[in-house]
Amino acid sequence: MSHSFNEMVQLAYQGLRAADIAHDAAADTALFLALAEADGLASHGLARVAQYAGHAKHGRVNAQAKAKVHAYKAASAVVDGQDGLAFPAIKTATDLSVRLANSQGVGVVAVKNTHHFGVAGHFTEAAARAGYVSILLGNTPAAMPMAGGKKALFGTNPLAAAFPVKGKDPLVIDMSLSAVARGKLLVASKKGESIPEGWALNAEGKPTTDPNEGLKGLMVPLGGDKGALLALIIELLAVGLSGSQFSYEADTFFAMNGNKPRLGQLLITIDPGLSGAATYNKRIAAFLAMLASDDGIRLPGQRRFAQRAQAMRAGVTVNDTVVLEINSGISKRWTN
Repeated sequence: MSHSFNEMVQLAYQGLRAADIAHDAAADTALFLALAEADGLASHGLARVAQYAGHAKHGRVNAQAKAKVHAYKAASAVVDGQDGLAFPAIKTATDLSVRLANSQGVGVVAVKNTHHFGVAGHFTEAAARAGYVSILLGNTPAAMPMAGGKKALFGTNPLAAAFPVKGKDPLVIDMSLSAVARGKLLVASKKGESIPEGWALNAEGKPTTDPNEGLKGLMVPLGGDKGALLALIIELLAVGLSGSQFSYEADTFFAMNGNKPRLGQLLITIDPGLSGAATYNKRIAAFLAMLASDDGIRLPGQRRFAQRAQAMRAGVTVNDTVVLEINSGISKRWTN
């Protein structure tokens, strides 16, 4: 069954409110989850409603949290998510970083005490559409080993960057540092499907095609040791500058019981007019022209935007299991 964008927002919102999550947090979160579905990123879409609701019911998320802003210096600040869902806090941080970049040339905002933050590129895209270069990175519960190690130490630690393009959609580069996003294992589990070998390892460190075994084990780092070292950089930036918990201190998202993850993110927003707005626009245009001369090139973010446009016209077929799960949670208020 196809769902319109507004129907997906309402379904996610009702599912979150049934877990007593505050109106504003539920509304912000539902919007981003529906946008992930529209972009074809089901691993970060409505499949997360039951997870977030369960965490709220089991005390892993502060359902009534309101983000607090602490100014530091002229171009920097810290946003405390107060152990709530991440979306309201990072939305606040994104808006703040844009305002700082507008007045100071750059805005650096660390975010602390948050939760799973969905599609990182959605926040950088918003800043880029406002005319700013934007970078967002953050840590997640431990799922990958350090180079040469066998213990889960780092999260999949997403990284996104977006660059405004005059008169066109921005360039949005968005990736996690595991071979695939861990949420893809969640989707495969809900569908009862296997996963390709090379995505994950089981608890004994052996390759597995069972998504449930992969969720209990390790994710394979993107590019091997280099991916693990990039995850280390993000870990130190996200935690060191925000005062949040390291990935190994946060219990997995894929269990209802556990601690408050208290993860961290870092936003860096830059006014592209450092060398003059005209210069930036000219250099970006020249690069895009060079890319266009190479047949088969796909610009980062363009497939996502095309998928979104199609979804806004025709709706999205949401996994039946996910819809039933949310509706059941609404009727039972996630008591089971």
